[in-house]
Amino acid sequence: MTLLRTLDTGVRGLLSHRLRSVLTTLGILFGVAAVICTVGIGQASAASVTARVAALGTNLLTITPGSTVSAGVFGGGGSASTLSMSDASGLANKDNAPDVQAVAPVVQARETLISPASNWSTTVQGSTPDWLVTNARSVQTGEFFTQTGLRRRDQVVVLGVTTAGNLGATVGSTVDIAHIPYTVIGVLTSAGGQAFTNGDDLAVVPITTAQDELTGGSPESVQRILLSATSSDTIGSAYQEADDLLLATHHVTNPGQADFSIASQQTLQSTLSSVTSTLTILLASVAAISLLVGGIGVMNIMLVSVTERTSEIGLRKALGATPGDLLRQFLVEASTLSVIGGLLGVGAGLLAGALIPRFTGIGVDIAAAPIFIAVGVAAGVGLIFGVYPAVRAARLAPIEALRAE
Repeated sequence: MTLLRTLDTGVRGLLSHRLRSVLTTLGILFGVAAVICTVGIGQASAASVTARVAALGTNLLTITPGSTVSAGVFGGGGSASTLSMSDASGLANKDNAPDVQAVAPVVQARETLISPASNWSTTVQGSTPDWLVTNARSVQTGEFFTQTGLRRRDQVVVLGVTTAGNLGATVGSTVDIAHIPYTVIGVLTSAGGQAFTNGDDLAVVPITTAQDELTGGSPESVQRILLSATSSDTIGSAYQEADDLLLATHHVTNPGQADFSIASQQTLQSTLSSVTSTLTILLASVAAISLLVGGIGVMNIMLVSVTERTSEIGLRKALGATPGDLLRQFLVEASTLSVIGGLLGVGAGLLAGALIPRFTGIGVDIAAAPIFIAVGVAAGVGLIFGVYPAVRAARLAPIEALRAE
């Protein structure tokens, strides 16, 4: 029997039971669509994470103090007060760290801001004018405070878009922070979500003012120091320069016992990308289970078909059909069901990829590779699960098959 004749016979066999064939393809359809959508959602999430981390500044280094141990209780990283304004000044010296572009010491506290129109609780950060550079931020309206304002300890504040909107505050208005009036001199350009925080919900004041009126404690102590390397190519050397300087000024001889830690945005981006990739693989694996179930459905239907068509198989063998002809016919039927289900699944996946962002706000980034892989797997599933029914049909003895009627 020619291949064309085999295809024609197989398709006719499927069309003779249209409803059953349609229901069988649904398992493959939903499996392929689920794989395409889950991989698309995972890729969109990874791209979103990368973009948000990049918005923080790819050249950013964050220095945090070490940990405290009080009465046998470990306070965790960042709980000690080992960083100072002197450290920030040393890092800003080009002789000490030539690959560091900007340095911004930071102190912060959670405060309630009160305006004539409303009140809002947010994080108030005290820093220097270099805060804009290290965080890769800009001012949308108004201006940022200057070194002159820093020295004068001006009671001025720059608000994030979300904070300004909730307070109904604009440039020139006044808001109370810790019962002290501050003049709004600027509103930051929107940065959206940054890592696990809202970059638009914050207030920034001069660090000298914050140390005097908000955070208390030593005027020399800072909670962290932000560094910006001169470029993405020099971030490694900037890291080493900062590490060497702080080890020397903190009189630490063993780097393993340093009372500070330095983290880069590249490390955070790599970690988050790894997490999103793992979740994407997990979701795609769960979705692929439905492909396996669909393949079992194909095998089940083909076994039923072999049982129903026993006399037909016997007659065809008596008329000269070889076991190879029957094997090819039933494999064609099984693979046709899977390929049709796979192609319909691609259409369903693309449709879902277009509708999901519109109605849920969840991003879906569908690439060509998952589509071809899903269709290929669907066809493979049809062939693999169609082998046993096909072999069973090919091995039927003609006399026994004819007698089954």
